[in-house]
Amino acid sequence: MTELTSSDLNILLVEPSTTQRKIIKNELNKALIESIDEVQTIEAAITRIGTVKPDLVISALHLPDGSAMDLLQHIRQNSQTTDLPFMLISSETRHHELDQFKQSGVIAILPKPFTHAHLTTAINSTLDLLSNDELELEYYDPAELRVLVVDDSKMARKIIVNVLANLGISQITQAIDGSEAITLLPQGFDLIVTDYNMPIVNGLELTEHVRNSSEYSHLPILMVTSESTHTHLSNVAKSGVNAMADKPFEPAMIKQLLARILEE
Repeated sequence: MTELTSSDLNILLVEPSTTQRKIIKNELNKALIESIDEVQTIEAAITRIGTVKPDLVISALHLPDGSAMDLLQHIRQNSQTTDLPFMLISSETRHHELDQFKQSGVIAILPKPFTHAHLTTAINSTLDLLSNDELELEYYDPAELRVLVVDDSKMARKIIVNVLANLGISQITQAIDGSEAITLLPQGFDLIVTDYNMPIVNGLELTEHVRNSSEYSHLPILMVTSESTHTHLSNVAKSGVNAMADKPFEPAMIKQLLARILEE
């Protein structure tokens, strides 16, 4: 395992409010993080990232020259920074506003005001994403596991693939939706990791297809979803998934869920 601690992290904090920067920086210091660069705008953040690539970007939603999504899209579209962990801090609660960040693979969305526990969880997720910690299984060799990752978001797939790779899983096939996943099933897999919201065939329909198939019904399915309504989650649970994880998810939680469903 690659040993990383919070004190090893270099943070880029993008926040226009002097007061908010002081509050966030103070909480980061409590987490033993001292290497913190502070900027107030997207332009300044892009310049800084081009000079010194941070381990994590923490950004407010509203910035003087745009929004955190503008900054995140720039980061994701640059091949040098596309995997850069990104954390949003916002008082926004509307699902449709936050879902775009969840689908873009942010490491965490912290509320305003956030607690130290919120921040600690997000920092630990960042460390997990940057570290290698092979999955220990009784019945499987992680290197031999064949995993099908299904998500219409390229960045969401990339984050999941990175988490799986850090767990020692290298045989990973990707599908852009449930329809493509169904065509790939004959290739043979040991596990399916799927999103819920997808065009054509969504995660629920994919799960039902797998469970109604005599050939593939045994496959364990982990569903990763940004949905939070009781009706959606109830329907997903009834469809036969083995486990569910929220977006944004914690890599440590994914590891625990995989260990459980693969050893059942």
